Amino acid sequence: MLTVAGTDPSGGAGVAADLRTFAALRVHGALAVAVVTAQDGDTVSAVRPCPPELLDAQIAAVSGSMAISATKTGLLATAANAEVVAARRADLGVLVVDPVLRASSGSTLVEDAMAEAYLRSLVPLATVVTPNLAEAEALTGRRVSDLKDMRQAAALLVEAGAGVAVVTGGHLAGGPIDVFFDGSQWAELAGARVVSENNRGTGCTFSAALAAEMALGRSPLEATRRAGELVRRALAGSAAWGIAAGPGPLDQLGWGSAAPT
Repeated sequence: MLTVAGTDPSGGAGVAADLRTFAALRVHGALAVAVVTAQDGDTVSAVRPCPPELLDAQIAAVSGSMAISATKTGLLATAANAEVVAARRADLGVLVVDPVLRASSGSTLVEDAMAEAYLRSLVPLATVVTPNLAEAEALTGRRVSDLKDMRQAAALLVEAGAGVAVVTGGHLAGGPIDVFFDGSQWAELAGARVVSENNRGTGCTFSAALAAEMALGRSPLEATRRAGELVRRALAGSAAWGIAAGPGPLDQLGWGSAAPT
């Protein structure tokens, strides 16, 4: 497995969350760092994109020494970095694109017009694209606030070239529902809402788990179901943690009550 994403020095999101998720599913995780950030659960104080030639060299180093079964992208920050990933598409296996535009704190992490860069460079190459409501709005240019909107957004993303679109509904009022569309099959995947202040990296964890499950041979729909369940377990496992002053990490590894407080 390869993650192409950003750093989070708190260890809650980005490549740290991805690598824990890969480990939880017993697949080997390699990484290419696209962005270095300085952030915590409340604020982002610095964002430094990796130069595209260095990102390309990292991906080449991994793909030149091992066969990549699946790749997930997270924070890329620049159109140039999105184009690097697109140019390396043949080496990446299953490609799950998490089109990260903002931090969970609401801070912008990407250059202007990054949504257009995703649509131009990566959505047409994606095996699966996994936007949340705000990201789906940015990608489609339409309001996305309910199930009908989510279905329309998923259809538009498949029309734009994605093999599968999963619009995640963790920010819906009421229980969370993810909308899945592969061009012919629809599914609305509902789950119980887990209340936890330790919710950093939920989107990263979901997309990483989906990619890993597909690498292990699951269908896109079954991988989506299993990824959602892993996120719910990880949220529940970390709900009582006191690791961070603000929002903390998820419990992808199932430490539960054995984790430090």
